[in-house]
Amino acid sequence: MITRFALFEGKVKEGQTEAFRQAVIDRILPKWRQFPHATDVRVSFAEARDDGAPELPMILAVNYPSLAAVDEALASPVRAEARAATESVLAEFFEGRIHHHVTLANEYKL
Repeated sequence: MITRFALFEGKVKEGQTEAFRQAVIDRILPKWRQFPHATDVRVSFAEARDDGAPELPMILAVNYPSLAAVDEALASPVRAEARAATESVLAEFFEGRIHHHVTLANEYKL
């Protein structure tokens, strides 16, 4: 399985945490769920971090069956729609940057 992570590094504007989270769920998540070949979408909101760790208020993880599927999703028209929705929410609630990482994911059930 391939997982593409989006790490939202920065800060949610003061007093806007709950509004930010709700905007992500209401306005962006529906677009992320439309990416072709995506098998799972996980939105993680930070609750705590180690001393000195960078602030990551949100981490997005989208699973795909292959790298080719990731490439197809990123080339799809829904990516532009998702980007527009994301930029709208970030302009309203977030100060920082986003960086992406594509990984080969391995899961081991307990």
